[in-house]
Amino acid sequence: MESAYGASLAGGAFDIWSFVKRPQTIVRLLSWLFSIVVFATILSEGYMNDQHVDATKCMFNENDGACSYGIGIGILAFLACVVFIVLDAYFPQISNANERKFIVLADLGFSGLWTFLWFVCFCFLANQWSYTTQTAVIADAARAVVTFSFFSTVTWAALSVFAFQRYRQGMGEIGMGYNDPAGDPTSPYPSAYAGAPQGYQQSPFSAGSAGQGEYKPPEY
Repeated sequence: MESAYGASLAGGAFDIWSFVKRPQTIVRLLSWLFSIVVFATILSEGYMNDQHVDATKCMFNENDGACSYGIGIGILAFLACVVFIVLDAYFPQISNANERKFIVLADLGFSGLWTFLWFVCFCFLANQWSYTTQTAVIADAARAVVTFSFFSTVTWAALSVFAFQRYRQGMGEIGMGYNDPAGDPTSPYPSAYAGAPQGYQQSPFSAGSAGQGEYKPPEY
């Protein structure tokens, strides 16, 4: 088995340029950037001062839950992208196939979950924005948040596909890997030493030669 889960066995030199040019790395960096746009825009421009009370209201139909949801999803996506980028860089140095499998499954599960959560975020914010009446100052910021929520849905869906392909590739390679003959009842029993003859060998001392070499006392 020369590779496992889409990466060569441990021991190879790390090439940063090849790593950066990988499609999975590019998409992950885009997801990282989109998450920054979403939560940073909401934090900086997503709250308006209420004229009647001394408080701020969310720009999405004054629904604080919409802003909180977007901020939470964006920050967690930002942190996850950082973690998985580090794991992707360290992945070829991992020699244990079970550890690689755990990382790939974690990537697949998290990417699939965040694809769904970003889609919910896009639908939720777009719905709340459609009911918003004060659009003079916050229109550009709100549209940017909704747009990049949709872009995040697409990029995390692509990451899910990449993770699933890597998982299937790893399973196929492991299935084609080394099979211990000791656990296979159909495999022949190995010879005691290399180069030993496989057939039956006649003993160097036969019954016929035993009589010729027998000691006889002298006759007087």
